[in-house]
Amino acid sequence: MAELLDLSSAPASPSATTRKKTAASNTLPISDILFLTLRKWPWIILSLTICVGAALTYILRTPTVYTRAAQIMIKDTSKGKSAGMEEFSDFGLISTKTDVENEIINLRSGELMEEVVSRLKLDMDYYSHGRFHDEVAYGTTLPIELSIVNAPADASAEMNVDISPEGKASISELRYAGKEFKGTFTGSIGDTISTPAGLVVINPSAYYLPKQPIALKVNRLPLDAARASYSSRLSVTQGSDNSSLIRLTLSDRSIERADDVLSTLIDVYKDAWIRDKNEIAVSTSQFINDRLGVIESELGNVDQDISSYKSAHLIPDVQAASSMYMSENRQIASGIMDINNQLQMTRFVRNYLTAESSRNQLLPANSGLVGDIASQVGEYNDLLLQRNSLVEKSSESNPLVISMDGQLAAMRNAIITTVDNQISALNTQLRSLQATQASTTSKIATSPEQAKYLLSVERQQKVKESLYLFLLQKREENELSQAFTAYNTRVINRPGPAGVPPTPAKAQILLAAALIGLALPFGVIFLIENSNTRIRGRRDIEHLTLPFLGEIPLSDTGTDNSAKKGLKDVRSLVVKEGRRDVINEAFRVLRTNVEFMRTPTDGANVIAVTSFNPGSGKSFITMNLALAVALKGKRVLVIDGDMRHGSTSAYVGSPEQGLSNYLASAAGSPVELIINDPENANLSILPIGPVPPNPTELLESPRLAELLSQLRPHYDYIFIDCPPIEIVADAQIIDSHVDRTIFVIRAGLLERSMLPELERIYEERKYRNIALILNGTPLTTSRHGYSHGYGYGYGYGYGNSYGKE
Repeated sequence: MAELLDLSSAPASPSATTRKKTAASNTLPISDILFLTLRKWPWIILSLTICVGAALTYILRTPTVYTRAAQIMIKDTSKGKSAGMEEFSDFGLISTKTDVENEIINLRSGELMEEVVSRLKLDMDYYSHGRFHDEVAYGTTLPIELSIVNAPADASAEMNVDISPEGKASISELRYAGKEFKGTFTGSIGDTISTPAGLVVINPSAYYLPKQPIALKVNRLPLDAARASYSSRLSVTQGSDNSSLIRLTLSDRSIERADDVLSTLIDVYKDAWIRDKNEIAVSTSQFINDRLGVIESELGNVDQDISSYKSAHLIPDVQAASSMYMSENRQIASGIMDINNQLQMTRFVRNYLTAESSRNQLLPANSGLVGDIASQVGEYNDLLLQRNSLVEKSSESNPLVISMDGQLAAMRNAIITTVDNQISALNTQLRSLQATQASTTSKIATSPEQAKYLLSVERQQKVKESLYLFLLQKREENELSQAFTAYNTRVINRPGPAGVPPTPAKAQILLAAALIGLALPFGVIFLIENSNTRIRGRRDIEHLTLPFLGEIPLSDTGTDNSAKKGLKDVRSLVVKEGRRDVINEAFRVLRTNVEFMRTPTDGANVIAVTSFNPGSGKSFITMNLALAVALKGKRVLVIDGDMRHGSTSAYVGSPEQGLSNYLASAAGSPVELIINDPENANLSILPIGPVPPNPTELLESPRLAELLSQLRPHYDYIFIDCPPIEIVADAQIIDSHVDRTIFVIRAGLLERSMLPELERIYEERKYRNIALILNGTPLTTSRHGYSHGYGYGYGYGYGNSYGKE
């Protein structure tokens, strides 16, 4: 049987520490929430069905997007050069070290993507009609190709294209330039169809199958929009720090299209890189050809001058005449010639540098200059190429362009300064050699004047010839450099899977939907239960120091455990002799605890039953508890002390004579007013009789004490059904005549905020020997309430069976 509580030994006055327990947390434990959720399994099934169904709908209606990736390596062109290729560094074509970050920016540029869009005709999107959404048609799945003749680059159009098995084409639902055109435009595949959008040409692709019907939706995007669309889905990242590997990824609804875009982007990037590197070589070639033309003309004039002079003056061989002096003179002349050669080229470069027309032109890298000048010219050309590329992508007002212009001006001034220094040094050397030559020439002063003239002209001839041969050699080297220029990129991994699952991720979405479907009922019940401010079960009152008699579950007979619904519910008593269902077991436990707390007195124990508020079920508890005690053979009297309502009196038909008649008169016997239960001889009821106009005054009269003193010897228990204490003072008046007071708390009715008030009443002893009954606890409220103690323990196997009491 249930545990019997030693209620008579309850402390007279609880400690302050015990009193503070009334402020305990009212949050329902997670374990109880989980228990309640599992009991409401249809909610879980419904929630799972809705969430998983919504997830499946989303998956079916959302197009699948694939992520493809390619990997390239940027070569460092400053490494791995052969000795024979070292001379090509004069042109600035091979020695330039590649900056991976700059190449990443270049690969992301809209200019390259625009070229990709143009090559692959990605401004035309084709879709085939699917069951849940349109499918992309591209490559092997695209049977036709459509083009709009002479359409502006910024024009957009939408249309439906249908091809019959006979090859007849029709265009419908045409939208162009924001306007919708009704009607159908027909023609044959391969023909030109006139539409408001212009002339439309539909050609079969390599994958066109005759005799097969085709239905496509075609969208024509503006070139800028198509470029922006693919650029936004392109990701270009460096493999790792200080790595020359670049990873390109692209997301698209078509695997084939994504692979084509990545492959074409790499090809376009290679072509652009070669084009940029060849610009220096082309500029150098133009410079050399211009100089060759000038020197060739000058050399021809010198040759003609020598030939004419010798013919006119019949000059003999000068070396034969003065070989000894001329040998020394020629050595000096050779040195002067070399210096003049360098001096002339240096002055030419300086004139080229200071000329306004060459301000934004590449400097000739293969000019024969050596040392610091050659390296400075190469650096200047590299920076100028970067500046010109940036201007093409933005404008000259770009802060980076302005900064580069400043750097270029500074570098140009530095080169001019270096050239001036070299000219000064060459002039010094030239003057020294000329002085030596003058000394030698003086030794042949006696030679004919013609010999001097020929010597001077021949010297000019050798200078021109040497310069001419030098430029021819450099031109050949420049042509070889152009022919041998290799790509700076090597494809490491061709476009393929990126290791990223397609989106939407079906497994993850279904798993998330299932988790949400499971969590929603739990969350809803958690919010409902924790927002409920009323008493939910025994757990909510465990912290009280009041003696606890027991709890009564909701009746399974259809009653409401209260008198709120009228007299019918009170007359529907649930306690039956021999019945062993859950609620009968609960009243038996309650009966045992009431007997255990019996106050030792002569005659009946008088027990008042009250509550905080109406509808708590005190009349229901009073009648069924009295009946349970009577079934055990005890003589029980129930007095209807609720003189304003008379719920208990309804059990015997609300007779016209009762308690109010006795209290109002000075004579008479209460025995005449008592009605015995026809079904149980041990149970009697004293109804209220007529409802008095002054019930409080009647209860305060000495007649109530006389009544109880007369009835005590005839009964073992007297239960008085009192009004709620919050409404009138009747219960407190009656309490002065009783041995014990039972407070009935209705689960789901009393606010938990009233529990401290109940604790205060107990501490201040406003009522005699208070004990507590919890009424109307649902079996599913808590595993730690009634359902745990009775539904699982004593309710198992009993049902509605009958047996001995």
